[in-house]
Amino acid sequence: MRAVVARVTEASVTVDDEVVGAIDEPGLLVLLGIHVADDVAKAHLMARKLHELRVLRDEESCATTGAPLLVVSQFTLYGETRKGRRPSWTAAARPEHAEPLVDEVVAELRRKGARVQTGRFGAMMSVRSANDGPFTVLVEL
Repeated sequence: MRAVVARVTEASVTVDDEVVGAIDEPGLLVLLGIHVADDVAKAHLMARKLHELRVLRDEESCATTGAPLLVVSQFTLYGETRKGRRPSWTAAARPEHAEPLVDEVVAELRRKGARVQTGRFGAMMSVRSANDGPFTVLVEL
């Protein structure tokens, strides 16, 4: 499982001119990719990592500040580009495997008390963000 996590002052996801998820205060934008070998245990570990990641101002986390997260599924994080000019997607989980795991990351974050907004799995999404810093990290399990 892989996530690109950006500290943001605001972020939103739009599908067909409709905002489907948004945070309008400082928090984290999480672009989440699922690997073919990922499972529920990894989803729970990722949720914990995202919730407790100390990347907000003053080395705080969403767990300590209550800052929101906007989680957006993004299979392209597993695009392999070492050979040739066309990415290979063989490491990215198929939708029927990935969607339940993305949902489980979100559900586990909510069980931990996190405020979470999401994109729409499989949709063509427009993601907007105002990066804070900018500060962006890669979280990989």
